[in-house]
Amino acid sequence: MAEYNSYCKYTRNLDEKNVHRIYHDTQYGFPIDSDNELFGRLLLEINQAGLSWNTILNKQENFRKAYSNFTIKTIANYDDKERTRLLNDAGIIRNRLKIDAAIYNAGVIINIQKEVGSFKAWLNGHHPKTRNEWVKLFRKTFKFTGGEITNEFLMSTGYLEGSHDKNCPIYKDILKKNPKWSSN
Repeated sequence: MAEYNSYCKYTRNLDEKNVHRIYHDTQYGFPIDSDNELFGRLLLEINQAGLSWNTILNKQENFRKAYSNFTIKTIANYDDKERTRLLNDAGIIRNRLKIDAAIYNAGVIINIQKEVGSFKAWLNGHHPKTRNEWVKLFRKTFKFTGGEITNEFLMSTGYLEGSHDKNCPIYKDILKKNPKWSSN
């Protein structure tokens, strides 16, 4: 993707069945209401660290299956047997730090849900923030969430603008679902 200065330009001429094109056109930048799906996106972003996004997109259904359909409550209760199962699952990224972060972060989100009702409400309650403020908050709250992971998670879920060029046709679809962007 190095010769492109945006994901929109990169995906524009890809086949409609290409995983990047599908993600760009149907998921990237669109708001997510479900806490489990928000958690799933965070889990995917964490697993992408040090790897290509192509790898993660091609394995996203494997992640969904391996991580109990991203059900936060279930993942927060994973034990050593579940950790071992994940470490042996060739369909996902088998990195102990990333697996441990997923389980830990699920527990954090359970506590957030108890405190404010939902992960979505917690995100909304902190919005808007600058990228740097979000990164500080995520580093303080979660494991394995550096600057790039936090930035991509927030852009991919509609909390930070920048996922699409303003002349991208998908940008108009996102504006309908995320009208706060139109004021920027």
